[in-house]
Amino acid sequence: MLLSEREERERRFKLALRAGIPILLLVSLVFYSLFFRGSHIHFNLETTFIMMSILFITVYFIYFLIDLSVKETLIDQTTQGFNQKAFITKLQKYRPKTLVLLIVKNLSTINENYSAEQVDLLLYNIIHKLNQEFRKYGLNKVLIARRYGAEFLIAIDRDSDDIETILENFITKYRNIDDIELDYTYAAVTNTGKELEKDIIYLKDLIAIEEKSFNIPADNHKIQDATELSKIEQSILFALKHEKLYLSFRPILNTGSNQIDMYEISAKLHDQKGADILPRVYLPIINRIGLGREYDMVLLNHIISLLPLVDAHISFSFNLSPFSLRDESFQKQFFSLLEQQVDQPSRLIIELYERKTHHNLSGYLKTLKKFRAQGIRIAIDNFGSSNASMEYMKHFNFDLVQFDRDYVTKLDDTTTYAMLSSLVSMSKELGIVTVAKWVDNAVQKEKLIALGIDYLQGFGIGKPINETKLLKQYN
Repeated sequence: MLLSEREERERRFKLALRAGIPILLLVSLVFYSLFFRGSHIHFNLETTFIMMSILFITVYFIYFLIDLSVKETLIDQTTQGFNQKAFITKLQKYRPKTLVLLIVKNLSTINENYSAEQVDLLLYNIIHKLNQEFRKYGLNKVLIARRYGAEFLIAIDRDSDDIETILENFITKYRNIDDIELDYTYAAVTNTGKELEKDIIYLKDLIAIEEKSFNIPADNHKIQDATELSKIEQSILFALKHEKLYLSFRPILNTGSNQIDMYEISAKLHDQKGADILPRVYLPIINRIGLGREYDMVLLNHIISLLPLVDAHISFSFNLSPFSLRDESFQKQFFSLLEQQVDQPSRLIIELYERKTHHNLSGYLKTLKKFRAQGIRIAIDNFGSSNASMEYMKHFNFDLVQFDRDYVTKLDDTTTYAMLSSLVSMSKELGIVTVAKWVDNAVQKEKLIALGIDYLQGFGIGKPINETKLLKQYN
């Protein structure tokens, strides 16, 4: 049985006592007054009114307590785990050493293909099997709550030594429940402090960081120290406030002229000590705080300031958030900067990486057309990695497409090669410039040129350079 179920039963028992004892005393008092004082009962209008009043008060009192019981329930009705409100209240007394957020990532797909009853049963089974797994390791007082959807919060009065093992074992063991395949992810924070609600927010940051990491090898960021995460957040705010931005420039080769005339920009922040903070770490936190547009504007200002300092044939390709692009205030600032400081707007190339199609696609494409009207070029990054890429291609004539890395790294695969060849042909027919990244060797370079790719980028073309070297080379 879940701890939440035991505590809910205890709460309801106490509530029953609260309701029962006063009613029992009231009934006893009435019986004493009417039957044990030696007087006869005369059911006149007055006596009837008193009896009906007592009955009404009793029923009303019981109904009030039942209603209160429902409103104050500790448990989520679907899973029988704690609900989020009760969970956060319990944390103040429980003071856990580790907090975990476990998410079933494919819940939306499951909802589309199974009935509501099956989904509810699945969520119920997940939380109970999770509890059983913890009990196997002697953890009998684990708080488990359903946040919403298929997000589960777990509080454990133990450090992280066994936590990762338990969670990995659970994920491996229960990838399939009731013949439904599940795709899990999780994050954990240790050394939690007084601001437990903020620690829960850090868990969401860690999940977002993991999603941004893709296939990039990184340190284990699924379990982190809460105090360290707080320091990272403060460092990010410091870097953004003081515009501590460090840019690196990846050369992109024009296969027609065999010259470098384009650079893809990647950015890092620097903390108070000058140490790097990577985008996969700071972007989820900046977006969660609501400073995404401010960050994009700092980046844009920096890039525009470089344009007059380098040769006029050099273009810069960089990423801006679609949320910034759609913001009217951001657009006004952007266009004002273009008018005042940029002679050749086509030297600026905004990269879009879309894994999902925007729900308001027509509105978003109108926004992109505003930037195109100003002379800005638009590129779609990681083209071919999702259905969203093709959906955008149907409705918008991009200036550049940058193919997904799998097409370049798997050129020896016949199917991959054929698909890339088709995409290149399609792009050429539409008048779109093609870019292949992750080019690491001469063999890849030769094959891609043979396919008719317009631009190549990767360590086989040239290593990234810093801003100082860029200015020395092209000033």
